[in-house]
Amino acid sequence: MINPAKYVNNAVLLSASLFATSVFATDYTQLPSIEVNHSSELVANNAPIPWAMVQLPNGKLLISERSGKLLLQGDGLTAIEISGLPKIHANGQGGLLDLALHPDFATNQWLYLTYSSPEGAGEGSHTALMRAKLDTKNRLLTEQQVLYKGEGNTKKGQHYGSRIAFDGKGYVYFSIGDRGARDLNPQDLTRDGGKIYRLHDDGRVPSDNPFVNQPTAKQATWSYGHRNPQGMWFDTASNTLWAHEHGPKGGDELNLIAPNKNYGWPVVSYGVNYNGSSFTDLTEKSGMQAPVLHWTPSIAPSGMAYVNSDKYPSLKGKLLVGSMKFSFISALEIKNGQVIKQDKVFEGVGRVRSLLQGHDGYLYVGLDGQGVKRLLPKS
Repeated sequence: MINPAKYVNNAVLLSASLFATSVFATDYTQLPSIEVNHSSELVANNAPIPWAMVQLPNGKLLISERSGKLLLQGDGLTAIEISGLPKIHANGQGGLLDLALHPDFATNQWLYLTYSSPEGAGEGSHTALMRAKLDTKNRLLTEQQVLYKGEGNTKKGQHYGSRIAFDGKGYVYFSIGDRGARDLNPQDLTRDGGKIYRLHDDGRVPSDNPFVNQPTAKQATWSYGHRNPQGMWFDTASNTLWAHEHGPKGGDELNLIAPNKNYGWPVVSYGVNYNGSSFTDLTEKSGMQAPVLHWTPSIAPSGMAYVNSDKYPSLKGKLLVGSMKFSFISALEIKNGQVIKQDKVFEGVGRVRSLLQGHDGYLYVGLDGQGVKRLLPKS
């Protein structure tokens, strides 16, 4: 195992206040509720597990269905399948995962996607990041380029991650979960899994990544010690990357991500094994970054969206996190890198898999077993 060197990256200038040690802990049953007067409108009904959504310049949604289908919103409720996908190993929690448009998508047509790829050595699969050109006229992906593929394929169906975020400066970040190997991958820089990665948008490893001078390290690694990150958002106003991840039984986390930081899994955790037994007595340790917030009991977080739309006045300026387990959305108020308030909104909406604020200002929610809905505010 590699011992990470000290590292300072001038591309991400974070004040000490953004990494304070206080942790905002929440029991979902005690959260206050905000009533957001709204109706919901079904926009796609043929995506049983709508893992991710993006909105194209023409206003249509592109939806990833975890079983391995890429769907384009049609004129009715049935979305249209896009062809040209890579080989996808739909295995357990794996399949077609996140989607993201290049910041200059309107001119270059680059679509980024993560998925469980069977390519490479070993049986099973591992998370991969690909980009491809989207031809909406012919409903086709072209010019596919695999930018990164996790090594060490496994038949395990757990913890592929994966979310994608751009920082607006030519870098793309993406996550890979620990792949069900908590005692091997997250703390070992020579192994893929349990990490957040950073690349140039064309797949090159940046020369200022924290581990580029360690030959046996996974040099795309940006941060490590993660369990299963399934939400990411880059705040361009403060130049900070946020991610949340599933804990085991308890200990779901919201983290402020920075280079060379070790987020502790599985050495430290607020959770326990699913059978109730303990795997660590530590909730903090020197050299390991504490979460900004943890949810205990677990809410099973998935999806993340920042609201800057005027359509939802009570939510504007808040970060939304979906709960798969308890069918609500958590609305977080953040100041100086700390959560100062949290509320429940849209209670009873369903099992939230994905969230999007479209460029039209509306919120879209992907719900397991229901498809994709648009949330329409009422005055």
